[in-house]
Amino acid sequence: RGCAVNALGAAGGVVLDAVAGEPPRRCHPVAAYGSMMTALERRSYRDGRRAGVVHLAIGVGSAVVTGWCCRRVLGPLWSTVVATGVASAGRMLDGEALAVGDHLVARDLGAARSALSALAGRRADDLDESEVARAVVESVAENSVDAVVSSIFWAAIGGAPAVLAHRAVNTLDAMVGHRTDRYERFGRASARLDDLANFVPARLAALSVAMCRPRSAGLIMRTVRRDAGRHPSPNGGVIEAAYAAALGLRLGGVNRYGDEIEDRGTLGDGRSPVAADITAAVRLRRHTTALIAASVALLGLAAPGGRVRWQRVRF
Repeated sequence: RGCAVNALGAAGGVVLDAVAGEPPRRCHPVAAYGSMMTALERRSYRDGRRAGVVHLAIGVGSAVVTGWCCRRVLGPLWSTVVATGVASAGRMLDGEALAVGDHLVARDLGAARSALSALAGRRADDLDESEVARAVVESVAENSVDAVVSSIFWAAIGGAPAVLAHRAVNTLDAMVGHRTDRYERFGRASARLDDLANFVPARLAALSVAMCRPRSAGLIMRTVRRDAGRHPSPNGGVIEAAYAAALGLRLGGVNRYGDEIEDRGTLGDGRSPVAADITAAVRLRRHTTALIAASVALLGLAAPGGRVRWQRVRF
């Protein structure tokens, strides 16, 4: 029965995110968590892997305890709904992506570059329209896993404690999982655990892309097998290659992050992205999320006790 409740709660959390979106930043739990971990880092930072493991353990442990407390207060179903809604960021992702697309359509490249900073960490001051569009499509693809599909997956696996633990890992990876002099050793554990936590969700997301584009399913899976390994991320390459094939685009290439240059390889055999492809990528993100959420909900209802539990909630 626990699996059924978790699955239904995960699907409900997707609906909550789609309807309500993100809380204001001043009271957003993830923002508060980030501030807490920044304060902890100022006190506990040491240039070594052991310190990074301790930092990660404290961060993930605090998230698990928070999820357990929510579960005790709200119950298994509603705690999972709320935690998944908080951990997911599909609506925000879509809004930020479409805002960049609107600027490109209006031929305001400067505004598009500025708006891109909310989505991607790469330098945008010298990107042309096609490169800005590529950055947005890649961000939608990669964040569809990090901020949506992984939340559904871990919520369905372990309810509120698991989904909040994943959000903690992903947040810590964004904060310290960088290959810089400061974080090369300290952030290594966070980066590796984030790769592990997103490994299965990334492949489920790529499969859902193929299912949402049945006429191109064979091409999508072949492109993933051929091109995903060119990407430096074991998960980013999988979903970006799937999006490239599904949308008929060529993604990847050279990106600049501060003063560093990173070659991510070429993904797909299509054309260069344009502004209209941003809307197409957002639409694909919504379709794949709906497919995964509906599948999880159906599995929850089909599981032993799932239908009984759902009837109790309704009546």
